Amino acid sequence: MTAVARTLADRRSLVAFWLGAAVVSVGVLMHLPMYMMAADMGYRLAGMAMDAGMYVGMALIVGGVAMTGYGLLPRKMAAFPAGPREVFSPPEEAPLTRAHWTVMIVLALALIIDIMKPASLGFVTPGMREEYGVDAATVAALPFAALTGTTIGSFVWGALADIYGRRATILLSSILFVGTAICGAMPSFGWNVFMCFLMGAAAGGMLPVAYALLAEIMPTRHRGWALVLVGGVGAVGGYLAASLFSELLQPIFGWRAMWFLNFPTGLLVIGLSAWIPESARFLQHVGRIDEARAILKRFGAVVIGVEEPAEAHDRHAPLPPVDARYLGVTAALTAAALAWGLVNFGLLLWLPGALVGEGLSVGAASGLITKSSLVAAPVIAVATLMYSRWSTKWSLAAMLGIVIAGLAALLLRRADVAATASPLIPVSLLIVGASGAIAILLPYTAEVYPLHIRGRAAGWVAGCSKLGGLIAQGISLLIGAPALGAAAALIAGPAVLALALIGRFGPETRGLDLRAVDQARADLRPPQV
Repeated sequence: MTAVARTLADRRSLVAFWLGAAVVSVGVLMHLPMYMMAADMGYRLAGMAMDAGMYVGMALIVGGVAMTGYGLLPRKMAAFPAGPREVFSPPEEAPLTRAHWTVMIVLALALIIDIMKPASLGFVTPGMREEYGVDAATVAALPFAALTGTTIGSFVWGALADIYGRRATILLSSILFVGTAICGAMPSFGWNVFMCFLMGAAAGGMLPVAYALLAEIMPTRHRGWALVLVGGVGAVGGYLAASLFSELLQPIFGWRAMWFLNFPTGLLVIGLSAWIPESARFLQHVGRIDEARAILKRFGAVVIGVEEPAEAHDRHAPLPPVDARYLGVTAALTAAALAWGLVNFGLLLWLPGALVGEGLSVGAASGLITKSSLVAAPVIAVATLMYSRWSTKWSLAAMLGIVIAGLAALLLRRADVAATASPLIPVSLLIVGASGAIAILLPYTAEVYPLHIRGRAAGWVAGCSKLGGLIAQGISLLIGAPALGAAAALIAGPAVLALALIGRFGPETRGLDLRAVDQARADLRPPQV
């Protein structure tokens, strides 16, 4: 077995990581004086020149990120172990241990922090427009840049997770998250757009990798509901945290305070890193057997036998996974992710303006969407029960079916027979279906693909969900928001395609041991129960 440096296991790596984190923190703090000096002006920095301390701080952030990367990433990749090796498995019927609950809580908190950042975009754009004096079309570049960053970040971080490990990727993403807090001190709109892109690229790495890690840690009996529940809590908590912090901070410290929140929240994730383990399945896969044993013991796992190692796999497998074994399910999940992105970052953002254009007041339109959101509030609990107790495959199909029903209802409203129908039903169907679909989509992805491509597959699907939003925002920038009927017709295509492909190629994963997925590499399609 080729030796491999362990993640933060030796003194050199440990010192490099924490020293790099400290350097990044100092770099961020060097941007605060300029921000604080503008307190008398309502924290408005537009038009001010960046001082020398800010440029030095930027250099420190770049250097600190490089140092943490040096501490996190192994200097030498392990070779696949030769000869028989031990096989570990969590007890199938064992209750969850304190270690499992701790990881679930920490990852849920990390996802809340991760999702809070893109959710903050809607809260900062009004203040940004006023300070920089830009119109709505210009400020639309901000969410476009953020979505571009998260799309690229999901692809890149997912691939890195399969090469360097889940834990290392999460921590490096968190360090970049801390560094992008300086977006709050940028004096020009152009700098804000650029930093928003970098912030999106950092945030895009957390979601898919966290799902891959949690899927590989949880016992089979509890994996399904835990994945959906943690993802749902992260999504709902992220939007709640964004609105709460906006209400508390913006009236006092201005919109820039929302970006500076990256600093303490990113440091919080790093501080909790002791409770974020590496995936034992990944460690065994790359030949780090001693570390795998230690992690498995911590989670109450046992040795159940000995097996010959599977053949070595290409560490640079294609992105997305398009070989014959996974082409069908990859196409299904890609279409589902694109459809969700078009709904969530397109149609639901266009709704308020479209409803006002139909004659509703701003207050009435907002109230209607709020009622629809309240209808959708329990959907996370319902999705969790469906996914864990009924079927993983058909739960996702059911949520896509609800989205399609909402799109059909919008199309019927454009017909003469339903022109006067209330938009409450179609809007409620869209919000319910979209909420349930995203709560299931990435957990299902993490269960479908084998270990050696799980990270990049989850990253691909997460990236495509943002790519759908990117397409929607691109349409807005080019031609403006389309009519609701035209938008529904546009989105119906990939949504119906996704439903058909999932019904044909989607495997059932409820109660399936991930080892069965990992051992099915020679099959022409993912394993069925």
